[in-house]
Amino acid sequence: MPGTLLSVGVVFCAATLAVGFTAAGAAAVVSQRLAGAADAAALAAADAASGAVDGVPCERAAEVAAAGGAGVSACQIDDLVATVTVTLRFGPITGTASARAGPPP
Repeated sequence: MPGTLLSVGVVFCAATLAVGFTAAGAAAVVSQRLAGAADAAALAAADAASGAVDGVPCERAAEVAAAGGAGVSACQIDDLVATVTVTLRFGPITGTASARAGPPP
């Protein structure tokens, strides 16, 4: 009987660690996805601000962010430099990421 309880304890600990590592891995993937969506949205807004593509810069940023699964929470255009903040829900947590894009100084 003592071996059975030990086996159950080991299996429980292994399952708990597996669930924890899976959740941490999923959060890392969502973080990278969010950063990519912010970068792409800022680039799209900067392109629209410079006239390289048609459209309103912040609307273009929202379209690109939505394609990446995120939503734009803030968009600021200063001359040709775009600063975009995007948000994405991951379970009960809302993650945010910001990016800037524009011509070099």
